[in-house]
Amino acid sequence: MEDETEPVILDDPGRIKALSHPLRRRILHRLRAYGPATSTTIGDVLGANTGTTSYHLRQLEKYGFIEEIPERSTGRERWWRPADTPRDLRLPAPDTVAPEDRPVLDELIRVAHAEDLELFRRLPTEYARDRAWAMLSRGFAHMTEEGLAAFYEAYIELLHEHAHRREDAPPGARPVHIRLFTMPADED
Repeated sequence: MEDETEPVILDDPGRIKALSHPLRRRILHRLRAYGPATSTTIGDVLGANTGTTSYHLRQLEKYGFIEEIPERSTGRERWWRPADTPRDLRLPAPDTVAPEDRPVLDELIRVAHAEDLELFRRLPTEYARDRAWAMLSRGFAHMTEEGLAAFYEAYIELLHEHAHRREDAPPGARPVHIRLFTMPADED
């Protein structure tokens, strides 16, 4: 595996497309949050049939996001786990993507944005229900482009310092959604 602290640009259109499907994203999240599963168990939890989940699992495997657990798989029952992928996987700059591949990147951004909107919709309820785990912060600052880039890198470093992979997490650790986004405020 590549160095976990070095950012890896998701510049393969096939990998971008693999991540742009909502069910694949839900499958990948499920495996990362709860550990190994079969297409049947994933289908039951996500409300999809086994054939559909099997197809999407194979697509995620093809692009290196998940892997089969051969020692746990028997006959037709295949067990899957997240592959050992970099923790800092970033989207390419739009101007570096070939024009014919831009719709794939746009779709991934659209699907991820829809997920984020759902998380924001749930935030007030989660904040009231489980304050120790549902935290929020809003900020406003004047920054230079270089300062914002440095802030972002420091944020990623801090995330790496405190985050654990599921299999290495200490007792009491839970999966949490964490989002950071910035955008110019002078264009409002």
